[in-house]
Amino acid sequence: MTGFPGSIEDVISTRVLVASSKRSDLVAVWEVVRDAFGDHDVPSTLLGVTVLGYDDQLVEIEAVAAVID
Repeated sequence: MTGFPGSIEDVISTRVLVASSKRSDLVAVWEVVRDAFGDHDVPSTLLGVTVLGYDDQLVEIEAVAAVID
């Protein structure tokens, strides 16, 4: 995360969008995200959507972090 002054432990929630309606695609993406966060389990939302903003974009992840400056 270039320019991010914190660490993954500062993330307090995520939203994961997957351009697919197949449950298997959503599960595959979710497993990658969960592996990346490891034991840092935060409230998260996983959504299947019809399309994302860029050509051939399959996944979008929004992470909200709380960092004390």
